[in-house]
Amino acid sequence: MAASDSALLPVYPRLPVRFARGQGCWLWDEDGTSYLDAISGIAVCGLGHCHPAVTEALCAQARELVHTSNLYRIAHQETLARRLCAAAGMERAFFGNSGAEACECALKIARLHGNRRGPGAVVLVVDGAFHGRTLLTLSASDGRRARDGFEPLAAGFARVAFNDLDAMRAAFAAHPNVAAVLIEPVQGEGGVRPAAPDYLAGLRALCDAHGALLMLDEVQSGMGRTGALFAYQAAGVQPDVCTLAKALGNGYPIGACLARGAAAELLQAGQHGSTFGGGPLACRVGLAVLDTLERDDLCARAARTGKALLARLQRALAGHAGVVEVRGRGLMLGVELARAAPDLARRALAEQRLLINVAREKVVRLLPPLVLSDAEADQLCARLLAVLEAP
Repeated sequence: MAASDSALLPVYPRLPVRFARGQGCWLWDEDGTSYLDAISGIAVCGLGHCHPAVTEALCAQARELVHTSNLYRIAHQETLARRLCAAAGMERAFFGNSGAEACECALKIARLHGNRRGPGAVVLVVDGAFHGRTLLTLSASDGRRARDGFEPLAAGFARVAFNDLDAMRAAFAAHPNVAAVLIEPVQGEGGVRPAAPDYLAGLRALCDAHGALLMLDEVQSGMGRTGALFAYQAAGVQPDVCTLAKALGNGYPIGACLARGAAAELLQAGQHGSTFGGGPLACRVGLAVLDTLERDDLCARAARTGKALLARLQRALAGHAGVVEVRGRGLMLGVELARAAPDLARRALAEQRLLINVAREKVVRLLPPLVLSDAEADQLCARLLAVLEAP
């Protein structure tokens, strides 16, 4: 099989496999070989591949109506907005097609908020952050490889250390007009680094004290991934803005920016929009995903399965010379290695038929579907350990 296709821009170093079908936690290539999926399309297929509720929603809505545009009311969009806001403690929603679009919307809200208060508005972001690849979200993100070559990046951001309240206090002191703080409750691309509960609570207090918006990027951690519908709920913290995507559509593109209070009143007609965002098809799929998460209690399942998998990996890798730490929440787990492992995902694919991802060059990122069974969790653990322990 050719490693690349000359008709495609070479922006992905693709692994040498093409998948033909999927079911639950499994994928099959064109030759019929099965693979255990521990990355879920990068935290997208939370219900697993080809979940019947998603398939039915797609097929049924495609037979009725696919697109009308946001010039008109869309029933499924309004219903999904109400249900997500109720579940998240928010008031209003904007729908786009991706996590980057959701975060772009959040940052535009932040700029409106800051610029109405006066000049010099900044958004505080943190080390290790990833919020997307549009120029504005890239400017809010960290990481040389993603940012290099795209200068000049957008102004209006100040970066501080992650999980460090003293650094955040100093940043507020240094910038008299902080419009917002934007962070991920659990960093994904940054190496599966959870924010401490007291850190989130401290950010909430700082934002309240300075009139800034607390904006949480739940694109990867949301929709049950960490054992709660939204990761911030476990910390008992309520943001002003929350962004979602990935697992909201279980493979169908949809993103959402949820807002409450003053943040929900800032954007007005003509200031933001999307041709495709929030269409009937995407929102019916989103409703099917939300229904399934609630009906099958998949948040609790992710918490339970993830806790057991984390404990097993920590026991098995305790004292391993090549492993620094095993961490995570729910089914968002990371194994930090002592050195870079550029070939590990390829080896896992070839040697163990296991799909994993390596973030920040040396953190094995595990994001299996929330429907992962105990037996499949055992297989995931055994296959990963075999790869890590191989010479």
